[in-house]
Amino acid sequence: MLSNLNIQNYALIEDLHIDFQSGFSVITGETGAGKSIMLGALGILLGNRADTTAITPGAKRCVVEATFSQLDDKAATFFEENDLDFDDGECIIRRELTDSGKSRAFINDTPVALAQLKELGNMLIDIHSQHQNLLLNNTDFQMNVLDSVAGDDETLATYRAEYAQYQSALRELQQLERDVEENRERLDFIEFQHHELESAALTDGEQEELEQEQLILENAESIKQAVFDAQQALGNTTENIHSASHGLEKIAALLPAAAEIIERLDSCAIELDDIDQTLTANDISYDPQRLETVNERLDTIYSLQKKYHKANVGELLALQAQLQAQLNNIVNHEEVVAKKRKQCEALHSKASDTADKLSTARHEAATKIEQELTIRLQPLGMPYVNFVVELIPLDELAGNGQEKVRFLFSANKSMPPRSLEKIASGGEIARVMLTLKAMLSTHKQLPTIIFDEIDTGVSGRMANEMAIVMQQCASESHAQVISITHNPQIAARGDHHYRIYKEDSAHSATTHMQLLNAEQRVEEIAKMLSGSNVSEAAISNARNLLKGR
Repeated sequence: MLSNLNIQNYALIEDLHIDFQSGFSVITGETGAGKSIMLGALGILLGNRADTTAITPGAKRCVVEATFSQLDDKAATFFEENDLDFDDGECIIRRELTDSGKSRAFINDTPVALAQLKELGNMLIDIHSQHQNLLLNNTDFQMNVLDSVAGDDETLATYRAEYAQYQSALRELQQLERDVEENRERLDFIEFQHHELESAALTDGEQEELEQEQLILENAESIKQAVFDAQQALGNTTENIHSASHGLEKIAALLPAAAEIIERLDSCAIELDDIDQTLTANDISYDPQRLETVNERLDTIYSLQKKYHKANVGELLALQAQLQAQLNNIVNHEEVVAKKRKQCEALHSKASDTADKLSTARHEAATKIEQELTIRLQPLGMPYVNFVVELIPLDELAGNGQEKVRFLFSANKSMPPRSLEKIASGGEIARVMLTLKAMLSTHKQLPTIIFDEIDTGVSGRMANEMAIVMQQCASESHAQVISITHNPQIAARGDHHYRIYKEDSAHSATTHMQLLNAEQRVEEIAKMLSGSNVSEAAISNARNLLKGR
């Protein structure tokens, strides 16, 4: 519950410190006194957007701080998950704004992100303003009401996790199926390309060898003539060397150097003989048939290179391997798709079973809501109310299960129930929303509930009945309920009464708030009954209202 609220330099509030009590409290004040300002301060404390215009003119900083006590297990879990200090079921949240536009948020003096402040704030306070009555027409809100009464939080969390797994697997399956379809469309072309390259029976390095052979075959006659001429010259040279060697042998005994020269000449003769044998072994004969074969093979290679924009046989072989891998993937893809399809079917079946459990709990809760709301709404001027919770099956699983919900309403016995937005008046919607909140408080622990002029558009008698509902909501479920009201019947029903008022000075106006004692309550309610000129009759009427509570 909200134990204490401190506001400094927010709009018309310079410095406000107020303690709140448990049970049912009311806040009253004249129009323009600052009730909406206080709610605005609470709003930025709970993570709403704020800017420098919210700061009191002339102030450097605005601070809004609140203390909450008696926090539930859900809030305790939030502190644990966010690694925040949490002691004795109490926490302090604070929001600071500076005139430079900076904003800081704190939970128990620990700086936090605004998203964290907002998440915790939603667990601590439910501010119900008139525009929130439109939530009654929101299917998500209606489903939340149904699930709250069903008490199926654990089953719902399980289902959402299973549904998320199913959706993730389904997206993967759909992508795989798209890939398979695209590959299937390209399969014939890929197979053709791969077959063409495979049929060419390319080998790495063959292009270079063929090009060298082609060059030799194209110049075979020239090569043959050059080899012949070289051999002829070598033959003459070899004979001359042999002659020179024989001549030197005759004077070897006379010339000391002759023996070495003869040895060197013999070596030259041996080398020349070896060269001649090598030339003979490499003698080229013109082979037009082989040249044609080489040219045809090179034409095939060049044609493939041009077609596939590759520079050599190595790159063509790499492309062939790539195409083979694609073909393998296409074949394997079918197996992967089949496996993923089975996984999706299993996940769908699992989520569907959990959805069935949700549906069972929701149908039971729908009956409870219809019965309980009918009983609760009858004293609020709807003796013939007919409230129906319609569960509509869906063709496929959705984020919240396999059905959607619709609240149908009729306040007149002659009218069939229809959607709230089509048939209910503003006052009827306000009473339905109030009754829903009161009903929910008996099924789950609600945070502090602040009703902002929920009595707008209803009569004094109905306001009194609505006040009784708020009283019961506070007492039966041990909730803290705060009602901001202009209605004296509701004001008189509060366990605690706060007054917001504005003081004007020569240069400024400031908003204040005080907890009223018994006599001050009488005077405040009398003013609400008769205006600023309080009569004895108004005083007496105010005392009677307070006694009747």
